Amino acid sequence: MPHHDSAEDLLVIVDFQNVYLPGKPWACPTMEQAMANTVKIVKSPYAPEYVLTRFAAPENPVGCWVTYNETYADINADAFLCGFPDAIKEIAAEDRVIVKSTYSSMDSQQLLALAAGRKRIVLAGVVAECCVLATMMDAMDLGYEVVYLYDCISGCTAEYEQSTRALAEMFSPVHTRVLSSGEYLQQISPEQ
Repeated sequence: MPHHDSAEDLLVIVDFQNVYLPGKPWACPTMEQAMANTVKIVKSPYAPEYVLTRFAAPENPVGCWVTYNETYADINADAFLCGFPDAIKEIAAEDRVIVKSTYSSMDSQQLLALAAGRKRIVLAGVVAECCVLATMMDAMDLGYEVVYLYDCISGCTAEYEQSTRALAEMFSPVHTRVLSSGEYLQQISPEQ
């Protein structure tokens, strides 16, 4: 397996928020395992630079975001549901959190500044078929190779999760690499 320098990567951890936990309104069944795998990467001695995004409803919505705000007003107003789970709080230092109001994390100027000069965007988070997919597509359009960490990403259903992984695989090897967290850790370890 080829070694690569994690200094060339930015790990983008997308929207691991309480609302997606099992039993919550937008539950993603594999989220707890995805979070554990992601934290393992962050705690690795060879971890790449990382950032966490947190979705917050747009203050001045336009177009369909107006309807979105109305439809999900109760969730948007719930500080617990919009917050980070305990498993993520330990890695969510304030200077690592970017609040976004669109599906794609790449819409954030703050994130783009952190990504400048890097070769790869490494993806983890939720929801596979929504915010993770939007981030992947935008990152590719911006010229980044995307590393899609399939066991660090959770969807609303197993089917959606698999479909999104299949989309990521369709762009391989030119735009994407689809890896497990273990494979990624092997690639960034100098011992390889």
